[in-house]
Amino acid sequence: MIVAPARDDRSRDEGEEHDMAVTAGSGVEDGWGRVADVFRANFDNPGEVGAACCVYVNGRPVVDLWDGLADRATNRPWTSDTIVQVASTTKGAAAICAHLLVQRGLLDLDAPVTRYWPEFGANGKDGILVRWLLSHQAGLPVVDGPLTFEQACAWDPVIRALEAQPPLWEPGTRHVYHAVTYGYLVGEVVRRITGKSLGAFFAEEVAGPLGLSAWIGLPEDQEPRVAGFEDAAPFTVEELLAGMIATTGLDADTVTAWVQSMWTPDAVQMHAGSLGGALDPTTGYFRTREWRAAEFPAANMVSDARSLARLYAATVSEVDGVRLLDPATVEVMTAVQTDRTRMYGVPDGLDLPADRSFNLSLGFWRSCAPLPMVGPSSFGHPGSGGSIAFGDPDARVGFGYVTNLWNYRPDDPRAADLAAAVRSCLG
Repeated sequence: MIVAPARDDRSRDEGEEHDMAVTAGSGVEDGWGRVADVFRANFDNPGEVGAACCVYVNGRPVVDLWDGLADRATNRPWTSDTIVQVASTTKGAAAICAHLLVQRGLLDLDAPVTRYWPEFGANGKDGILVRWLLSHQAGLPVVDGPLTFEQACAWDPVIRALEAQPPLWEPGTRHVYHAVTYGYLVGEVVRRITGKSLGAFFAEEVAGPLGLSAWIGLPEDQEPRVAGFEDAAPFTVEELLAGMIATTGLDADTVTAWVQSMWTPDAVQMHAGSLGGALDPTTGYFRTREWRAAEFPAANMVSDARSLARLYAATVSEVDGVRLLDPATVEVMTAVQTDRTRMYGVPDGLDLPADRSFNLSLGFWRSCAPLPMVGPSSFGHPGSGGSIAFGDPDARVGFGYVTNLWNYRPDDPRAADLAAAVRSCLG
């Protein structure tokens, strides 16, 4: 591998907002320069503050890039050691933990959750299968609450709430994104089987053997490495609709009906991220040490791109003697599930094909029109704001991209353009 770290300190003229001191680093193997070109271009259009991208092929890193600022306010550069929050990219790491238990014969995807977590069965949940937790079909996308942030960080109050409440629909017959409850549901099953929290299991069984800088529950001594993050410019409803039409390939009437049903104030999807009131974005909880220290296995992993790429590489190949999942496990866990049920909350008769809306397997997005990754066998998970990690068993690729400029537009091109560059380099 050709490693060529470089430093480019560009002074910022007074009044200039776009020139910044930059610490640029790169490791790019011959034949992979296209990815570096796109990575650099992302800083100009649509713009980055700080970011990193890494690609593994056949268990080896072929691209390792970082650039920009970890914190614009202090002009702190993004270095090879910088880590950042990756939001729902966390869900893929949680799913990998669950499938390790499946592979070891400790977890049966077709068993009722109550086999491992008996108290879960109250109020009509006794027949919910493990696979429905992993595929967002359990009917528990929200917590009735009310819950406080401190209770959410403590874990058990959320578990008690989930045990007590009934599902919103007959489990297994509908799906909708379990934005935060996913982590508690999968995490509690892992805890019941192993006696360890999901964050501890991930640290001991995944991150440790692979040497990852990735945590679900960040140790305090890692705090100095964490990048700050900021939100990109807001956008209009019209821009949202145009972006969804462009990325899904669905017609305008379908997209409009979808948005109107799912992103209105009373819609379930709008409440899924609040966890019964515990996660109020106006409080700024997601910028606190308390948030990073707790375990939210759906949403608060802190990592670098290198670790994300290495994590997924180890699911499709051997990485320095470590292979997490065998091909049979990968085949089972990547079978699409959400093509079998309708999305909850959308109008009757509205056709939302899974491969153009929510193409989920057992814990992972599959390659689809809104998220093509590098090929039809790709699987992984994006995170709110722009990060993504995925693997591809056919190309034997592991990919990770992280950013601290959080852009919520559905047509944000940064990760998509990097993935397209990887496809072009694969040939």
